[in-house]
Amino acid sequence: MRSILTGLALVVFATAAVADTEEARMDDTRDADTLAVAIVAGGCFWCTEADFEKLDGVVEAVSGYTGGDMPDPTYDAVCAGGTGHREAVRIVFDPSRTSYAALLDHFWRHVDPTDPGGQFVDRGDQYRTAVFYLDEEQRQTAEASKAALDASGRFDRPVVTDILPAGPFYPAEDQHQGYFKRCPIRYEMYRRGSGRDRFIETHGGD
Repeated sequence: MRSILTGLALVVFATAAVADTEEARMDDTRDADTLAVAIVAGGCFWCTEADFEKLDGVVEAVSGYTGGDMPDPTYDAVCAGGTGHREAVRIVFDPSRTSYAALLDHFWRHVDPTDPGGQFVDRGDQYRTAVFYLDEEQRQTAEASKAALDASGRFDRPVVTDILPAGPFYPAEDQHQGYFKRCPIRYEMYRRGSGRDRFIETHGGD
């Protein structure tokens, strides 16, 4: 009798566990359905990822490569140039907590959008700034945001950041994800030496 009861208890437990798992999966799906995505290129993706990770409403920021034709690019290939890809970050955010327009404002405050040749110490097309829009609404918002920045007088040179349609996004290698948290000393040394923060402070960033 004890073995039968034990068996029944295990069946009930397993059934409940499956139900809980299915319910959790459904919750995850519902949550995912309420989230949105933005893709930007702001030079070194270690820095861009770090700048967005601290922003309220951002669920995830993933470093990667986009904009080129080479499938499955590597860090070395992109850094060498010629792939057409840029270092970029894919941002998953909760629109109930922040907006796409607010993300763009945050982006503008953490890059030099007037630099046509890269960002700070990182030179080359692979480090040029860009906003990659995923739909028409994002395109219009990005174009309007760029025009407003250009007319604001914040910079004494024209804003040259590209507004481009999003293509395939390739996540970077594991060692580049969350680099500012995994290698904080090296990251801080790079960031201080790059000149990014000095530029941000000078031009009203945060």
